[in-house]
Amino acid sequence: MYRKIAFAYALILFAVTALNYIPGIPDENGYVFGIFALDLFDDSLHVASATWALVAALISQNASRIFLRYFGALYLADAVFGLLTGSGYLDFAIFTIGFQSFPLGLKILANLPHFALGGFALAASFWGREKFERESQREAS
Repeated sequence: MYRKIAFAYALILFAVTALNYIPGIPDENGYVFGIFALDLFDDSLHVASATWALVAALISQNASRIFLRYFGALYLADAVFGLLTGSGYLDFAIFTIGFQSFPLGLKILANLPHFALGGFALAASFWGREKFERESQREAS
């Protein structure tokens, strides 16, 4: 199960990277869906995350579970940080542009992808943990 989820994350993150390059998706100001701007640094972060997910999915269930746990924690924390400050930390925006006073609704929409991806990944990393641990012990012996 963990491998399938990690593979799905690889596909999702590669697709997110492609959004910037599909005509008609970014508006005239470079905002995807009119909400957030993805730059080369964001694209690089998404490609790195997608590659991490893909490699984990190809390696093992345990590597996939570890990916889901750490990726989930990082992206979920970035969403909370973005909601509180208007800037994320994964893309270093908090350091480059600082605190932003966007309307709360816009902050929620802009951080929703990281809330969804991070929250689901983190939760999924705990699903079936007992069964996973039994199978891992069986494989080790």
